[in-house]
Amino acid sequence: MSDAGVTADDAVLCERRGEAGLITLNRPKALNALTLAMVRAMRQALDAWATDPAVTRVVVQGAGERAFCAGGDIRHIHQEGRAGRYPDAETFFREEYELNALIQRYPKPYVALIDGIVMGGGVGVSLHGSHRVAAERTTFAMPETGIGFFPDVGATYALPRLPDHAGTYLALTGERIGQGDVLAFGLATHAAPAARFPAIREALSEGAPIEAAIGAQEAPAPGPLHAERALVASCFSADSVPAVLARLDAAGSDFARKTAATIRTRSPTSLTLALAQMRRGASLSFPEAMRLEYRILCRILRGHDFYEGVRSVLIDRDGRPDWQPATLDAVRPEDIEAHLAPMPGEPSFT
Repeated sequence: MSDAGVTADDAVLCERRGEAGLITLNRPKALNALTLAMVRAMRQALDAWATDPAVTRVVVQGAGERAFCAGGDIRHIHQEGRAGRYPDAETFFREEYELNALIQRYPKPYVALIDGIVMGGGVGVSLHGSHRVAAERTTFAMPETGIGFFPDVGATYALPRLPDHAGTYLALTGERIGQGDVLAFGLATHAAPAARFPAIREALSEGAPIEAAIGAQEAPAPGPLHAERALVASCFSADSVPAVLARLDAAGSDFARKTAATIRTRSPTSLTLALAQMRRGASLSFPEAMRLEYRILCRILRGHDFYEGVRSVLIDRDGRPDWQPATLDAVRPEDIEAHLAPMPGEPSFT
């Protein structure tokens, strides 16, 4: 039982172990996907521990061996939006984003032990913490453009700050990267074998210094994305998605061809929004980035591509989304600007 009185009917377990506040995302069959109840339970626990002198650090982990957290419960959000219950869907995202903002400014060390899949909402509850420990099975992705959505949960702030325009690559393609690249590009602060996670957790609960508890590990070799960093920097620094594709086409390598082919399967609207996020996000504070994401979210829930993307990828699984508009050239700049425009009464995320 949590000392903060939080259970969220066991989908997330919040408890104090020694000096550590321990959060376990506990939906292994659903790849620990976040629900609103889980978001609220995490928020309640983190708020309580922030001012509890007995808790000197927070540790977050995922149950099972397949995933740290594969994202939010997209099927449920799809159902809410399809039924026109936009305020209900917006509530989930607003509270999720508020949780992300709390983690980003948290006053105590926040250690995410990442094993397996970390995508979407899982990125939001790990990437913004002070310490991110990636195990050998770590698979990171922000795959939202493939379902007509956009890279959120603070990606607007974090991805533009990665070196060599790697964040723009990840935002547009949605490609997965492993432990070596996650560490090389700074998405993780440390690497450790998953077999050591119980010992790390125990040392943290006993109050050991954070770095000593995590331990010095031999860094894994950078992965295939790092090997292509010069090409990525050259192509993904372009000022439009068509220009990115033109540079990839001109490069002509296998990596460039595969990357261009992947981008061409994504929602044109989502791609254009994602590039706008990456370019604007580099100069935004974290709260400003979250406000921008909330604006996009509210508009995209009332659009077409998110529902069509979820239908194609997660429901019917036919791999044939009918994007509207269907081409990059048909995406109107004024429609993108409308997604980004300030809203009355938007949350501050401060």
